[in-house]
Amino acid sequence: MTATTRDDTPVVIEGGGVEFRTQAIGEDLSVAFVRFPQGADMRPALTGLPDGLCACPHWGYMLKGRLKMVTKDGEDIYEAGQAFYWPPGHAPVALEDCEYVDFSPTEALTTVIDHIKAQG
Repeated sequence: MTATTRDDTPVVIEGGGVEFRTQAIGEDLSVAFVRFPQGADMRPALTGLPDGLCACPHWGYMLKGRLKMVTKDGEDIYEAGQAFYWPPGHAPVALEDCEYVDFSPTEALTTVIDHIKAQG
């Protein structure tokens, strides 16, 4: 079994108030601790991925704030206190300062993180 805290998890993306911490917690599963300031829009960083959207699924829990998730089929709003599943094909836009924790397949998450870092 593996356990980690937010503070023990390495920062892999940071800038403009965005903080994305992640690490593997199992053979093929990673945890992410994410903070977005109000107005953060990840769509530009996802340009070049299929449909310009994140191709990694995420299961998680909103700790704070409100987040709009844009998909090719529309938009959904997620708020503090809600558990979620985001299938591949989404892009977050922070409606308020928000924080969430999610769990994702490591390989798919690494591909998206590497793409975002390359946009740099």
